[in-house]
Formats: sequence, C-alpha cells, structure tokens
Amino acid sequence: MNQIKIGDTLIKDRGKPFIVAEAGVNYENDMDIAKKMVKEVAQAGADAIKFQTYKAETLAARDSPAYWETDKTQRDFFKLFDTFGEEEYIELAKEAERQGIYFMSTPFDLKSVDFLEPLMPVFKIASADITNLPFLRNIAQKNKPIFLSTGASTIGEIEYAISEIKKINEEIPIAPFHCILSYPTKREDANLRMIKHLKKVFPKHIIGYSDHTLPDKGMVTLVAAYLMGATILEKHFTLDKSLPGNDHYHAMDPKDLKLVVDNFDLLLKSLGKYEKEIIEAELPARKNARRSLVTSCSISKGKVITPENITTKRPGKGISPIYYDLIIGKKLLKDLSEDEILYWEYFFEK
Repeated sequence: MNQIKIGDTLIKDRGKPFIVAEAGVNYENDMDIAKKMVKEVAQAGADAIKFQTYKAETLAARDSPAYWETDKTQRDFFKLFDTFGEEEYIELAKEAERQGIYFMSTPFDLKSVDFLEPLMPVFKIASADITNLPFLRNIAQKNKPIFLSTGASTIGEIEYAISEIKKINEEIPIAPFHCILSYPTKREDANLRMIKHLKKVFPKHIIGYSDHTLPDKGMVTLVAAYLMGATILEKHFTLDKSLPGNDHYHAMDPKDLKLVVDNFDLLLKSLGKYEKEIIEAELPARKNARRSLVTSCSISKGKVITPENITTKRPGKGISPIYYDLIIGKKLLKDLSEDEILYWEYFFEK
C-alpha cells in the first residue's frame, strides 16, 4: 500500500485524510492573527497549518504584470504581504507545536528553503515552481517528503519534476497534488476526476488535492476529492471570509474547517471494510427477515410436497427457499398442520 510519513503521522492510500489549512498570507502581517489562526486550525481538528514564505523582490521581476484584477505589478502586490521573516516563522512553528499540529510554509526562494527546513516535516512546492529546476534540486537536497502541486501542468512536466527530484535522492517520498491554478476555481473547472488520472499515471505515489473553489455549504468538495483518491487535502483558510485582500474570498473559515473534519469522521466510519461480507450487525436480520419454506395447508405423513401445499414466509430458520426445487416431490415423514416451517428432518431420517 502507498504511504508517506509526515513527522509521526503515517498517511496511507485510502486511509485517514491528512488535512492542511492553507493560511497563506491571510494573517495580514499580524502575528496575533497568525497565532489565532494556528489555534483555530488545531481546535477544528486539522493536521497542519501552512503559510507562504516569500519576498517580493525574489519572487517577481520589477515590471512583472499581474494576471488578476489589480492595478499593481506582481512585485508591488506581493510586497503588501511579505513582511514576515525567519524569526516570525520560527515563532509560528513553535506555536503550532504547542497547539499539537504541524507547521508548514511554502518557500518561494532558496533562502526560505534553508531557514524553513528545520521547522517543517515536509516541503510544499507551489504549482508555479514545478519547472523551477534549481529550486527543485535545492529542496530535494533537504531529504524531506515533498507535496508537489501540479496546477497548470502537463503530465510530462510533473514526470520531469519528479524525475529531477529523484535524481538527487531516489528515496524522497513525493505526493503530487491535483490543483487548478485559477482563483477562485469555478465549479465546472475543478475537474476532480483528474485525481483518478494522477493515481493511474503515478500509482506508487500518494495523491493530494489543493482546493481553490469557493467553500460550498456542506464542504463536500474535499470529501468528493477524497473519494476520487486524494488522501492529502489542502484548502485556503481565513478567520473572516468577508475581508478584502489576497485569498480571504475563496478560503474556508473555522466553522467550515470544523465541518470538513466532522464530514471525514462520519465518512470514515461509514466507509468501513473493502471486501463484501456479512457483518455481525446483520446476523439477526439474516435469520429473521429471510424466509423459510412453510406449509400453506395441512399435509399428512407420506404426502408429496407440491407447489400448491407450500409457500415462503419469515423467519429464515427453516429450509431456505433456495432449496425449493429439491423439496418439491419429496415425501413427508410426519403430519404437518398449516403454517408450519419445514425442516430437513421432516424429509430425511437421521
């Protein structure tokens, strides 16, 4: 069975999902808000909280055009959310440890990779960096599991990224994530069936899903992704979905996250065993709701059983109707009154 170990947690294919709340930069450069997010994620029952670590100058060229609704360049836009540095992320990692969840942050430059490495049990590589060869090689040298987002990528690009990482260390566990690089992702663009395709193409890997759709009322999109085959599930997280800014509008809030966790508690209890078999809870119904062959009138000893003098009724403790053809034409060894259940000893001597 495919599996990947994150810290002390063993993630198994078709096992308990590993849930990551993507705080990103929704803490608005405020440590108190960031710590509150960590606490809320832990209280909701998720496994990890993930931030994003970048500096605008190392992320985007000076005149890089934005491809979303803003009058700023990419560098100017990202400059609004890049005030946290190494000390702040160390503090957040300690807070996550105190709250009993894993700390993660997606690095976007080599310096961030280096100082984040001792703080995290796993690296997350953003979709946009799947072709960033020197970056992939640097992360691979850290010898930690990798969550690899695949938004806007071809299968060939995913295979290339995995192969380059494996050249550095063949033993590094890599989990490709289905992801649509569009914010928010329209429902008709989510294409959750692509998860099944990733499982087919990468059968030796645990598959994940990073969700950018607007939170639905029942938070069932992540459940559907799990049923498609994604065992690691990630979605943006905020304390307030009504806030303006970067990623609040398509993020889940604490109430949504708690619903996600509750959904999976219910789902995992319901999924149960893989192979079809009779379970103990069904045994009373099997015995009492199934039918037996029963006399439909009085029948004297020595008479032959015909379709006219038997029927089928509950309970199923006598001769099963499966043996109807075998009983027709058999002679009774005793007198029976109407509405008596038939047993084998009525026809065959011991």
